[in-house]
Amino acid sequence: MKAEKLDSRRAYAGRLLKVDIDTVRMPNGKKVELEMVRHPGAAAVVPLLSEPDSEDPQVLLLRQYRYAAGGMIWEIPAGVLEAGEDPAACASRELREETGAEARHIQHLTTIYTTPGFTDERIHIFLATGITAGPADLQPDEMIEVRALPLSRVLEMIRDGEIVDGKSIAALLYVAGFRLDL
Repeated sequence: MKAEKLDSRRAYAGRLLKVDIDTVRMPNGKKVELEMVRHPGAAAVVPLLSEPDSEDPQVLLLRQYRYAAGGMIWEIPAGVLEAGEDPAACASRELREETGAEARHIQHLTTIYTTPGFTDERIHIFLATGITAGPADLQPDEMIEVRALPLSRVLEMIRDGEIVDGKSIAALLYVAGFRLDL
């Protein structure tokens, strides 16, 4: 089952996002107009400072200022794909820029749609291990504190609503549920 795009017009084009108005024939035959936010995609990474098989692995988290959220929120390192960039390279780059860390191993875990009701944004999620420290290289709009926390504490933070970022929740729960034997 697939919709057929009949027409598309660009309503907005910005530095990062584009908004299109698509005229679509839905799989049920009905014709509708849909507002679509076009996004180049992103990569996010769960950096484990200790071995994945350790009793309670340490996770490197960011506490980052987000204007849209109205303040500081907890996140995993992530960023937008550059044109033609491999998602694993993006994950490594963002890890290095935002935390200063380098990873010996980057493993793809899954790819998610952030909000498929109105955007085509996909985030490729990775697990990073074999971490070594280095200097961060923050962008002018980035205000970031880096903190290492035990995964058990991170899961409590998700449960208690301290971590509210969707990509981070999905990635951390994926790691806890499918990659680690907790």
